[in-house]
Amino acid sequence: MVSEKILGGPAYSLLELELSPGEEVWFEAGAYVYSRGDVEIKTSTGGIGAAIARKLFGGESIFLNKIKAKTKVVVGLAPKTPGDVIGVDLNGSLLVQDTSYLAHTGNIKVTVAWRGLKGWLSEGQFFWLKLEGSGKAWISSYGAILLKELSPGEKMIVDNFHLVAMDPTIDWKARKFGGLKSFLLGGEGIVFELKGPGRVWMQSRLLPELAGLLYKYMPKNK
Repeated sequence: MVSEKILGGPAYSLLELELSPGEEVWFEAGAYVYSRGDVEIKTSTGGIGAAIARKLFGGESIFLNKIKAKTKVVVGLAPKTPGDVIGVDLNGSLLVQDTSYLAHTGNIKVTVAWRGLKGWLSEGQFFWLKLEGSGKAWISSYGAILLKELSPGEKMIVDNFHLVAMDPTIDWKARKFGGLKSFLLGGEGIVFELKGPGRVWMQSRLLPELAGLLYKYMPKNK
């Protein structure tokens, strides 16, 4: 059975996996950091239909990499952004924002899920990634990952860009933050209204805020 360690977290997490001979791990393009032991590395679409959907609608690479252990192997994987990594045991499906998928083991298919017009309102995107099957998946965040379990009928409000992943049992809708003045001037914009049962994963920091801050200090063409 694949064993895991999360190193350097929660600010600069790296996922280290120990694989026995014959075990394999799939991961997003660009996530490989190192490996020790004899491995077989393949790059695959994971199914051409799902790959095209991930690229066109989920914003992900069309390819996934796979490492198969030929001996006892240690593999290090890292997400694109600084932040946390967490493993999720999967027997069913999970909805994940497109920048947060890192890796998986087992019989899991990575495709996309339609979010409809409310998805476009919340984040400018109609689709999220959908992980479906049985195994274990690792998701990443910008900042620390926060987990909240909602009981049946329990509600919570989450900023749209803070939401990382959720169980498909969560009922949700997108709406504006507060009244018109708060929506326009409060700096929040669109939020998610969530209703349980199910698990919700959130991130403690926002990439758009970082991008805006960095843009202030970038040279401007005159």
